[in-house]
Amino acid sequence: MMKPICLHGQPVGGADRPLICTPLVGRTPGALFDELTVVLPKRPDVIEWRVDFFEEIGDAATVVEVAGRIRQAAGAVPIIFTCRSMDEGGQRIPLDSAGVAGLHVAVCAARCVDIIDYELGNPARELARLRQASRANDVAMIMSYHNFQSTPDAAALAAKFMDAERLGADIAKVAVMPRSPEDVLTLLGAAWRASEAGSIPLIAMSMGGFGSVSRIVGGVFGSALTFAVGKSSSAPGQIAIEDLRIALDTVGRSLAGR
Repeated sequence: MMKPICLHGQPVGGADRPLICTPLVGRTPGALFDELTVVLPKRPDVIEWRVDFFEEIGDAATVVEVAGRIRQAAGAVPIIFTCRSMDEGGQRIPLDSAGVAGLHVAVCAARCVDIIDYELGNPARELARLRQASRANDVAMIMSYHNFQSTPDAAALAAKFMDAERLGADIAKVAVMPRSPEDVLTLLGAAWRASEAGSIPLIAMSMGGFGSVSRIVGGVFGSALTFAVGKSSSAPGQIAIEDLRIALDTVGRSLAGR
C-alpha cells in the first residue's frame, strides 16, 4: 500500500489511487492564469507551479505575489512549488543555488504554497536551510532526484529514496529515463522496496514512452502521486489528465476485485 501524502496534518485524497498532479509552465502571469482556467475544471488533486519556466523568476516579490494569486485561485487544491535545475531537466534561470534557496525561503515564509520540491543534489547547507524554513511555516518538503539520461541500477535508486528520508524529507521523489522496458521494472521494483522499507510517502516514475506505464501503475508499487497534462506537459511521457484518471480508476477497481 502506498503511504498517503499528508499536508497540514491531514492526508490528501483517498488510499485507493495515487494523487494526480498537473503542472503549470506559463512564462508570464497571464499565461499561468490561462493555464489555470483550463486545468482547474479538470479537477486535479494537486497543482505544481514550475517556476523555472517563469520569466520574472529573478524578482522574489513578484514570484511570491503570483504564488499567492495561484493559491487563491486554486482554492482547496494543494500547490507544489518547484524550481527544477538544468541538470535535472529544468530551464536556464538567472539565479545561483543560493538565490534559488532564498526564493524557496521567501515562498515558505509567505505560506502561499503547500509543498516545495527541492533536489537532493543541492548543497547540503541549502537543503538544511530549506528544511528548517519549510517546517517553521507548515510547508511540506519533497526531496527529489531526476535523471533524464538513464535509469541507475536498483540499489542506486533505493539509495536516493533513503537519502531523502535520512535528510528529513516529508516526501521522496525519483524520476528517471528508461532505455528499455526492463528499466521501467527496475524503477518500479526500487519504489516497492523503498515503500516497504521507508516510513515516508514516495513519488516514483519512469519518463518517456516506455515509462508512461509507470504513471498508471506506480501506485501499485507505492507511488503516492503521478503527473498528468492539464494544458501543457512539464516532462516527457505525461498523459492527459482525462485519460490518466480513467486508467487509474480501472486499475483501482481491478485491485479491489470489482
